[in-house]
Amino acid sequence: MIRILVVFVAIALPLLSATCFAAVLEVVVVGLKNQKGDVHIAIYNTAEHFPYQEGVLHEAKAPIFGNVARLKFKDLTPGAYAAAIYHDENFNHEFDQGLFGIPLEDYGFSNNATVFLSPPSFKEAMFEVKDPSTTVEIDINN
Repeated sequence: MIRILVVFVAIALPLLSATCFAAVLEVVVVGLKNQKGDVHIAIYNTAEHFPYQEGVLHEAKAPIFGNVARLKFKDLTPGAYAAAIYHDENFNHEFDQGLFGIPLEDYGFSNNATVFLSPPSFKEAMFEVKDPSTTVEIDINN
């Protein structure tokens, strides 16, 4: 009986410790000009490929209520992250761009990092996710 208990504790302890160190990130997007469509939020945990699709760690869509979109990402490891968002007004699930890649839809980055001829770096958009939860606010029309 004691052997069974020891084996159970040996198996359960790593699982419990992994759960104890999971964090929740809430992304709040403000400054939306209307309630059409939804907001696409992409979370990154490395500088490589930020803010492009091939570098996404987690991606989800958030509904808009009162010109604000909110979304929670659960079970994140505490550490450095960055977020890129866009307002998909026409529900086509694409970041619409015009001639020369000029954005046709509103967008933003964590830390309200600014864009000048290219997207901001991971370092400019980076924030820390801490246990048990972190909230990041992004102004889409900064």
